[in-house]
Amino acid sequence: MRSYAGVFVGHLVFAAICCSAGPVFLFVGYLAWLDDAGWSWVVSALGVGSVGTVMIPVTAFTITRQDFPRITRRDRVKGESGSYGDDTFVMWAPRSEEGPADARLVRADVLEASFVRYNPDGEATFTTYVGNYVPAEFTPVIRLRLRVHDAGDGDEAAGSAGCPGFEITDQWRVPPLCLSAVTAGRLVVLVGPAGPEARGKVTVQWPRSTLLAGTRTCRVIDLEGRWTDVTRRPGRQLEQMRISRAAGGVAMAGDTIDIRRLGAETAARYGALADRARAFPEDQAPVTEPGEEARWLADRLPGEKGAFGSVGRRWSRHGGHLVRARFLEMHGTTTFQDHGPVLDTVLRIHPADGTPPFDATRRLTVPMNYLAVLHRTREVVLHVSPNGMSYVIDWARTNLLAGVTAARVIAPDGQEFPVTGRPDVIWPLMNLLASHALSNTTPVLDLRRHRMGAVAGAVMEVVRGVGHR
Repeated sequence: MRSYAGVFVGHLVFAAICCSAGPVFLFVGYLAWLDDAGWSWVVSALGVGSVGTVMIPVTAFTITRQDFPRITRRDRVKGESGSYGDDTFVMWAPRSEEGPADARLVRADVLEASFVRYNPDGEATFTTYVGNYVPAEFTPVIRLRLRVHDAGDGDEAAGSAGCPGFEITDQWRVPPLCLSAVTAGRLVVLVGPAGPEARGKVTVQWPRSTLLAGTRTCRVIDLEGRWTDVTRRPGRQLEQMRISRAAGGVAMAGDTIDIRRLGAETAARYGALADRARAFPEDQAPVTEPGEEARWLADRLPGEKGAFGSVGRRWSRHGGHLVRARFLEMHGTTTFQDHGPVLDTVLRIHPADGTPPFDATRRLTVPMNYLAVLHRTREVVLHVSPNGMSYVIDWARTNLLAGVTAARVIAPDGQEFPVTGRPDVIWPLMNLLASHALSNTTPVLDLRRHRMGAVAGAVMEVVRGVGHR
């Protein structure tokens, strides 16, 4: 894994080359002073040279902070930890195109998904746009085969007849923040009124789809102040969306809708829906719909591949260790990198020494392959400095823990044990390797290698012990 010092030195050299005019002006000003040139010339040259020279370390520090995912004390949320619970995830996603007023809002299941193209220009490390939108060059194109439901499918409240379901295959630009809705397999679409020779236009509502997929958590506070978790309850959520759309939009404060703040008519409709949900409870939908393998895009999207991780010997000997954190919030910005959007995030970090967790806010580039599985996990792995003063997000370990990359262990006798999607196995293995200063920069842990002999027994105890619980 790259070190902060190494990245800073690289950017310092780059900044020195780009701002080389600063030292040159300083030197020219010094020569002018020696030659008793006019003071106006000396002051001008020294002034320009000083500004240009100071900009070298400032620029290097700024770019390094933007490029290197390190969290320090300056990033901690001041005062008490935020109001979000440990199981909360708030996402501020880009707006979708609004269909015609008489369009039907219904559920669509993703039957198949295939990667088509993603072609950023790649001319700059970071690209910033003006305006609140996702540019086409930083939005992957995905071909989707959808089963669009009848407006009344599984939803007694809709009760709409004469709107049969159908299948459609087309290409859509999927905002990176909403890729997990495709993997989960549940989307919200608007179906426009049908014409004389063709069915109506299908418009995917991406922010609403992340709600239906369960990526974003959702709670409702009723008129009596009682709150209900409606995450992954698609029937109720769809009807809430229809009520909100009819009202011209209902704001969510974080992940919560407080119907006490709504107009009387809208609040009454929400209240009736809540009463019906209590009388006829809806089971939570699965984290991902059946057939996920036909929708798996993570291995085709940009981002660091998963691995058990690299380890610096000095870092390990002096007490460096790994901890886990969890995203509580993601907010899109107008800056993008080739392998992922730059997001304003809030993380809850759980120190290894048992001290209370704390929240940190940090602008980070989040890789697209991680965003594609955000409905399953929001956890990340952090590389903690020996002095405990800084935390660096390790995307290789994070993606392996999240199941982005297939992981397996090869026993000394050659027997293979797949551990993909088993964080209770992968996490202790990562810590075991880190504590012994053993790097393994692939998702395959081969215990037949001589250098793995010291931990082979302990690794197999973890793999077999957890596997037989």
